[in-house]
Amino acid sequence: MTLILTVQAFATLMMVGVVWMCQIAHYPLFEDIGSGLPNYQVRNRVRTTFVVGPPMLVEAAMALVILIWLPAGVPMWAAWLGFALVAVCWITTLVRSVPAHERLTAAYDEDALTQLVRTNWIRTIAWTARGVLVLWMLVLALG
Repeated sequence: MTLILTVQAFATLMMVGVVWMCQIAHYPLFEDIGSGLPNYQVRNRVRTTFVVGPPMLVEAAMALVILIWLPAGVPMWAAWLGFALVAVCWITTLVRSVPAHERLTAAYDEDALTQLVRTNWIRTIAWTARGVLVLWMLVLALG
């Protein structure tokens, strides 16, 4: 179970770093690209998916495994909270981020860019909270 918690922590902390980089640097800089944004977006989406897809899948799988096989010392509420935070990240990605990216791929759209930056705060907060939670769960299981 320590390995599962460690893999989960690695995947989650990778996503914490990615989401903060997107929130503070990457998404706000889209505005500077202007009319070239649709072409940029096509390449950006493919490359970003390559970076974030595997850790998001691993993180979701580990959150489910931990619900099924609760590690010793980890409270069940923590496992459920961790799973809920993954769900918040995935739902926000699918319902808010992906549609905003699609609009930006079609044409530069200031409203879509504003929505992307604003709604990314949901993921930023959820992944940051999850990062703290998974580290705490790992400490409990090791301790």
